[in-house]
Amino acid sequence: VSLQMMKHAWDNYKRYAWGLNELKPISKQGHSSNLFGNIQGATIVDALDTLYIMEMKEEFKEAKEWVEKNLDFNVNAEISVFEVNIRFVGGLLSAYYLSGEEVFRKKAVELGEKLLPAFNTPTGIPWALLNIKSGIGRNWPWASGGSSILAEFGTLHLEFVHLSHLSGNPVFAEKVMNIRKVLNRLDKPEGLYPNYLNPSSGQWGQHHVSIGGLGDSFYEYLLKAWLMSDKTDEDGKKMYYDAVQAIETHLIRKSSGGLTYIAEWKGGLLEHKMGHLTCFAGGMFALGADGAPSDKTGHHIELGAEIARTCHESYDRTRMKLGPEAFRFDGGVEAIATRQNEKYYILRPEVIETYMYMWRLTHDPKYREWGWEAVEALEKHCRVDGGYSGIRDVYNNHESHDDVQQSFFLSETLKYLYLLFSEDDLLPFEHWVFNTEAHPLPILHKDDENKEENQK
Repeated sequence: VSLQMMKHAWDNYKRYAWGLNELKPISKQGHSSNLFGNIQGATIVDALDTLYIMEMKEEFKEAKEWVEKNLDFNVNAEISVFEVNIRFVGGLLSAYYLSGEEVFRKKAVELGEKLLPAFNTPTGIPWALLNIKSGIGRNWPWASGGSSILAEFGTLHLEFVHLSHLSGNPVFAEKVMNIRKVLNRLDKPEGLYPNYLNPSSGQWGQHHVSIGGLGDSFYEYLLKAWLMSDKTDEDGKKMYYDAVQAIETHLIRKSSGGLTYIAEWKGGLLEHKMGHLTCFAGGMFALGADGAPSDKTGHHIELGAEIARTCHESYDRTRMKLGPEAFRFDGGVEAIATRQNEKYYILRPEVIETYMYMWRLTHDPKYREWGWEAVEALEKHCRVDGGYSGIRDVYNNHESHDDVQQSFFLSETLKYLYLLFSEDDLLPFEHWVFNTEAHPLPILHKDDENKEENQK
């Protein structure tokens, strides 16, 4: 079914928005997000590996030809370093590792080089925004005290290590290892990592901590850096398990109805709210269970299962059986969005991602049942004539569509669904680690390193 869904999403993108970043499935035209500046083709690059894995060979070939002829990074525009890294660099790297087509390696390294000026700050903590023509960077104007954001500078590691691996140029890996060094020297309030870090002073901004937006993928990348290094990156491992310990102590709570959730921390005060983005953490805890201190493995799996259940409840308690952007545990409500601006669903993957990890790691059939419920809801409420659209209010009887088919719907949501219903030997965890945009990157085995050394 996810194959037919992919076909519907892709064919309509091709028909109405080919070469543009995203599709507006109701207006049947292109949508350009300012995250990518003037770079075009986000949906094409994000979807390459999904097309390949689903064996959509004709479509993959057309996408590859578009990349060869039209993917251009010489644009005078400001981009989000984080978004361009996870979608474009990640998408190109995966396409290269899966297909072996040289054009993807070449484009990935070329784009990586264009991102390097973002690290020209006093601390080496990169800017959030970069003009890729002038090389001038800055931070989001809304971020606390001119800070860079934890989830943004903390979600470069996997891709940049692979860029060094594929280019033979150590500078990429050095840039991300330096970020670790800065973080290691800093005092962490209660062992937690605030979401804001000033790239000039090297000091934390506001003491806000979140495992959802602004924090999320930083934690995921600590664990995955260790896994991707064939479990040699002891530093990443230690940082991850220490962080999980602090998260458990300070952020993980149980509601009166027995639902485990991850709250947000604001200078020592808890906000009992969890975002859809935070739902990825169930899969993360389960993926990290195996490497946890020996007596803790079962506990981490259990934690993953409990987060999966809470997130399933957030879907189940809506009219449309699709989860809201954020949901709360206060004032007598549990796993329900109470604010209008949190009731939307933009085709996000995190809950299905957690089902996929939980399925692979436990084979409990409920995860496939829950995934199937999500498929039915997507088909019923998000599928439109011209593709798939997000929904403005999942508690409503009637769909009000937002008219955007996000590139991550093809990259992540549909890929995780496909993997949830596939055999475990498709992209097995012992060989592949998924970046935060669901782009599979190969584990770098120790013998690969020696081969590289000998060639130098």
